[in-house]
Amino acid sequence: MNKMITTLNLPTPPKADGARQAQWEEIRSVFPIYLALAKHLQLEIPFPPNKRVFPEKADLDLFSRALAWLDSMDQRVLVHQLRHLLQMTTLNASESGLRALIMRHLRKPAKSPMDRDKIDFLMVQYFALCVPTKIYHKQIELNDVAQVMKPVLGETDTAPLPWCEPLEKMIVALRALKSVRDILKTDFIEQGRRVKEKAGGMFYDPSAMLAFVRFNFLLRRTLIELMHADLIFIRSGINRLEQAGAKTVDCQTYGLTAAEPIAQVRALADDWKQPFQKEYTERSVSQAFEKLLALRADVDRTAVRVLGKSLDAVAIQPTAEKAVGGSNSAVSTPGAARPSKKAETSANSKSEEEEPELDFESCMEQVWEQLIAAPPSRGRSMTTVRVGGARLLMSSWEVAAFVTEDGPAAEDLRRAVVARALVSAAMEKANESGNATGLDRVLPIARVEVSRLQERVELAKQAKDTEAAVNLGISTKRLLSALDEAEKL
Repeated sequence: MNKMITTLNLPTPPKADGARQAQWEEIRSVFPIYLALAKHLQLEIPFPPNKRVFPEKADLDLFSRALAWLDSMDQRVLVHQLRHLLQMTTLNASESGLRALIMRHLRKPAKSPMDRDKIDFLMVQYFALCVPTKIYHKQIELNDVAQVMKPVLGETDTAPLPWCEPLEKMIVALRALKSVRDILKTDFIEQGRRVKEKAGGMFYDPSAMLAFVRFNFLLRRTLIELMHADLIFIRSGINRLEQAGAKTVDCQTYGLTAAEPIAQVRALADDWKQPFQKEYTERSVSQAFEKLLALRADVDRTAVRVLGKSLDAVAIQPTAEKAVGGSNSAVSTPGAARPSKKAETSANSKSEEEEPELDFESCMEQVWEQLIAAPPSRGRSMTTVRVGGARLLMSSWEVAAFVTEDGPAAEDLRRAVVARALVSAAMEKANESGNATGLDRVLPIARVEVSRLQERVELAKQAKDTEAAVNLGISTKRLLSALDEAEKL
């Protein structure tokens, strides 16, 4: 294979003072990310707290010290550490910061394999942030990737490269996968890595980078969707076991006891972390998914003992399908035919006793399931989900807390959304039926969440995490607004 290095057509800054100022602006853009990395990894920061907001223009000494520190950080920070930080904080929501970080690495005259892996990760992270929602869930093509990546790569030829053909074959195979078990039978992660390593300098050909962004994004999207499908199966199965009177689950396959309390098993499923925050290898991802499948097998085996049949045979219906009136999609389809009000009333009266009241967990699952098909989009766009009979508008940072981020701030945002959804659904039901019993049940829950969230906002302010404080503050105000409206009923 010819491994001739292809030169990127990156914007060339003006010479002399203009070039240094352009580089300084890039340093200022990426500095918050490096600062957060240093704090997270407990590395020394050679700038005192009162000197960490860089001026618009720098003298030569500050410029040199800042550049030297960023270069040293590049040598110390591993790609999985960068991935973990960006996925668990709001730093991932900055298009300009991500773009500046990518350009900084692309402009390096000599790139190490670690630089390449960081570029590989950052490019797909940028695409996931900026891709319009309308094309996120379709079968994304190279032209789609080229449009989104234009601010980074400029105009790029989208003609497929022959040596990238293995990536295309794997993308085609992804479409046939139905479960995490299916993907464990492949070695897609390792195959993709081999193609990247074989490429040598050709990896930096803009057309090649488009192909890698597309492959990485589609592989990751498939992994997440399959993982959530198994989690939905597990959580629904736990609910059925609990309704049948079971108190424990035999979790020996997972590695726990033969009589694990149901509450503990539910906590395992609820706290499941996406396996992309540690070192991202075929082995690490496979181990994480094998544990997930073990938990699913344990829940299903217990169901056979308690219910007399497998959960597959029970044909569990995803809770979000109920939320949208029995649609086969997790998100309601505009213009879809709905039963008449009379038919709905009749159906509701028959199933009123069969359908339990929404609780925090089932509400969380309804929102989570629907958002698999509506990931975060660029800017302040809103996403709609349905909970019970209520439609809930969510901001991009709230959506991101469900589908791409993790950590305390994301958990707080999820809880704020779920509390608001519970209140909205109870209000809708009270307006339709005239029965406010559901409201009486959820209002105390929501008030507790408001108090907790207000404390979290103050902590974020004290930590000078302005973005988290602002986002949490807005979400808390929305919950308060829903509470005020509910209390007027």
